[in-house]
Amino acid sequence: MEYDTKSHYKYLIALHLILVVKYRKQLLKGDVGDFVKQKITKIAERSEFNIEEIEVVKDHIHILLTISPNISVASYVRRIKQSTTQSLWSRFKWFKKQFWVKKTFWSDGYFVCSVGNAAADTIRKYIQEQG
Repeated sequence: MEYDTKSHYKYLIALHLILVVKYRKQLLKGDVGDFVKQKITKIAERSEFNIEEIEVVKDHIHILLTISPNISVASYVRRIKQSTTQSLWSRFKWFKKQFWVKKTFWSDGYFVCSVGNAAADTIRKYIQEQG
């Protein structure tokens, strides 16, 4: 992962994001899993984030992404969830039998943590040595 530079700042914000299928249903197998990966990759191509790694497990997905500092993490997550849900419901009509209440796919929450190029101890030592 490389630092990105804008006119007045330089940054690298890498995140590990996990999205879970509603009710932990094991729907991300086969065609559905492949479709979700492709859709998220297409969303990244037209958005301000990059996919570094993406892997699907039966009931959740792991994404390593780098983002821009001018948009909140929640905005990126909302964009991914909304767009993939709409596309999945259009493509896989049998979802009506899985989620009978409303058009949903992802659980309400998500897991995210920051991932940097340096270890926390390295950053701590650097800060301590500043002054």
